[in-house]
Amino acid sequence: MSYPGYPSYPPQPQPTLRPANPFNPREDAEILRRAMKGFGTDEKSIIQVLCNRTNNQRQQIAVEFKTLYGKDLIEDLKSETSGNFERALVALMMPLPEFLAKQCHKAVEGIGTVEETLVEILCTASNYEIKCINAAYQNMYGTSLESDLASDTSGNFKRLLVSVCQANRSEILHVDQQAAVNDAQQLLRAGELRLGTDESTFNAILCSRSYPQLNAVFMEYQRLTGNDFETAIRNEFSGDVQNGLLAIVKSTTNKSRFFAEEIHNAMKGAGTEDESLIRLIVSRCETDLGSIKEAYAQLYGRTIQEDVASETSGDYKRTLLALLVGNVN
Repeated sequence: MSYPGYPSYPPQPQPTLRPANPFNPREDAEILRRAMKGFGTDEKSIIQVLCNRTNNQRQQIAVEFKTLYGKDLIEDLKSETSGNFERALVALMMPLPEFLAKQCHKAVEGIGTVEETLVEILCTASNYEIKCINAAYQNMYGTSLESDLASDTSGNFKRLLVSVCQANRSEILHVDQQAAVNDAQQLLRAGELRLGTDESTFNAILCSRSYPQLNAVFMEYQRLTGNDFETAIRNEFSGDVQNGLLAIVKSTTNKSRFFAEEIHNAMKGAGTEDESLIRLIVSRCETDLGSIKEAYAQLYGRTIQEDVASETSGDYKRTLLALLVGNVN
């Protein structure tokens, strides 16, 4: 049984970056040292090394760099580069859970909250990814991500974020078809069939069911109503909670398409949201950036590389393009 927009199984995600082989971290550390030593900086060598190594390999290079030269690689990169090029290199050098924890912290600190960042990171992550981000956040800031989210958000959006922060989504791969029918009927009663919306039912089902099970629920909902589930969310919710629930739905049905839309949103209109663009490309290159590139071309009729090239410049542009091209043959 299949319905438009709801695949019966997700295709294997394609990265753009795989571990370099052969790999010699000491040799890479020496190349980076030469690139930053003396007058001027060899940006091309820095990009060549860092954009063709995985995050784990970059951590090994950083250890070798400190062993050989008694210096912190990130600090050296920051002193030799600037602007978005520097931001992209620092993002590449941070262990991914720490980088995403830092992005979440930045989204909640100070006046106002950057809800889009929280939605993009937390509403699309697996249990394991959320546990890693939670641990990194606690270690870096001495407080829990959940408590910071709870104090910086409110209402249904707050409840949604607190729920996903539990990293307690079912991971059972088997689909219970009768349970899917029951959930679809519950969602229908909580939304379309009543005056007002019972938000707690949507929250409970979307934050606790496994991704294969949710796919089955969305199919059943469409069978019952003739409407896809995204339309139901748009009709029943608004604002941040709508965006959060849509992120769960979209990343369940077609994660590559969701991230293609996010990358497009970061570049459309006047000015580029460089922080979002860096985060999206850096955080997805080892998991599914290859698949995201395909989805982007299907959605917009041109490649991500073309849009990145027209929206960015200099070594920053060369860094992002190197990650998009990658080392996967």
